[in-house]
Amino acid sequence: MMKNGVRHDFYEGCRARAIMLALEEDRYTGDITTQATIDPRQEGSAVLSAKENGVLGGVDVAMQVFDACDPGLSVQLYRRDGDHVRCGDVILEVTGKLVPLLIGERTALNFMQRMSGIATRTRSYVDKVSHTGVKILDTRKTAPGLRYFDKEAVKIGGGQNHRFGLFDMVLIKDNHIDASGGIARAIRRAQLYREKQQLEVKIETEVRSMDELSKALVCLPDIILLDNFTPDLLKEAVVYVKTTCKAILLEASGNIGMHNVVEVAETGVDFISLGELTHSVKALDLSMTIKLV
Repeated sequence: MMKNGVRHDFYEGCRARAIMLALEEDRYTGDITTQATIDPRQEGSAVLSAKENGVLGGVDVAMQVFDACDPGLSVQLYRRDGDHVRCGDVILEVTGKLVPLLIGERTALNFMQRMSGIATRTRSYVDKVSHTGVKILDTRKTAPGLRYFDKEAVKIGGGQNHRFGLFDMVLIKDNHIDASGGIARAIRRAQLYREKQQLEVKIETEVRSMDELSKALVCLPDIILLDNFTPDLLKEAVVYVKTTCKAILLEASGNIGMHNVVEVAETGVDFISLGELTHSVKALDLSMTIKLV
């Protein structure tokens, strides 16, 4: 049975390992440029600032990066995750030995720029549909090895995480339906498996048509994903489900973007999942400048 404490430890482990791997792949045997040009005793500070407007993400990650480079570095925070920043705003200042500051610079910026880009895009979607009450979800379309950071950035931007991976939710997709012999059979198998394994997880199934929707409703899954439904068909599906079983939640996905997210949200679905939040990231422009003491 999956417990929240175990999952938390897993997530934190993913974060720590990814940060160390990112540092290792950058410095490998050492930062030869810094070693060649900087006195190891030289001290100074590094000011990290925004070069464009957006929503900030990854501040805590950057602090962990610098701590991994040198626990003796001192960090002064001026902005935090989730804050709106404008071009020129100072986000944080790190003080101490210049060598570890320079070693950690690009890794810290890489994490923060990607996470801030995701947080900024997510916030724009959340704000756009705020009048409807619909929740914006991410997907598993994340950069390999960076899923923790991508999904954390979605939360910072005001969205919600869908399943983290293959282990924490049953999500029956089109291939599962076809391979198992139909949607009803797939759902029944999933429910039996959950019971036998004593799993505390939700069961969600994708449906591709109103016919599949009617078959899925008989089996009472927790969530139904309406895949590539037009707004008009979404409205029809919402009315049908809510008059049949109000407890079942509805998610819309597929061909949804800024151009039609409001129209989709106003159909009455509970969730909208968007792969573009993490698979088509535009990084927020940030920079770090060294000052000597």
